[in-house]
Amino acid sequence: MTVRLLPCGRRAVLVEPDDVLGFQAALEQAPPDGLVELVPAARTLLVRFDPSVTDADRLGALLRQVSPVDSVVSSSAEVVIPVVYDGEDLADVAADAGLSVSSLIARHSGGSYVSAFCGFAPGFAYLSGLDPALHVPRRPTPRTRIPAGSVAIAGEYSAVYPSASPGGWRLLGRTGVPVWDVERDPPNLLPPGTKVRFEAVRA
Repeated sequence: MTVRLLPCGRRAVLVEPDDVLGFQAALEQAPPDGLVELVPAARTLLVRFDPSVTDADRLGALLRQVSPVDSVVSSSAEVVIPVVYDGEDLADVAADAGLSVSSLIARHSGGSYVSAFCGFAPGFAYLSGLDPALHVPRRPTPRTRIPAGSVAIAGEYSAVYPSASPGGWRLLGRTGVPVWDVERDPPNLLPPGTKVRFEAVRA
């Protein structure tokens, strides 16, 4: 596998692998000397290192030899999120996709998702695995406040808003499951690699 490596200052290398989560999992299983932190994103993995132990050239040589491994946690760790599908954008998304509302709900709740990376806000997990028929753009005008627990889609991802915030994702429904809780250890319910399934429930 070929990877592109970009230096990020004196303490990090940005990797552009074909399989971000698989590459991250391989490094977690066999961490190179000096590894400090791994930060996944949609297409990249930031590898932070201790410059007193290694440098970008030595680390880069090791990174070019990494082979991705299975990144998904075991099925026993699957998180099931109950969803009341009554979101403000439900009907519009169904119309744009050429589906009935019930078919849209069946496709969204029938998918198998994986937390690809977290960003935007603490606990905001970008969940890959969304049915291609439901790939829709963000709203042209973001809402000024989306309630915590809102279940939404945008582009190729689905997500659960961990806290109330502005946002432009299309709202399909809501859940009472807190995906981010500072009183919980760890606070993030959906770290990268976690399998996720949505379950349609009544209000």
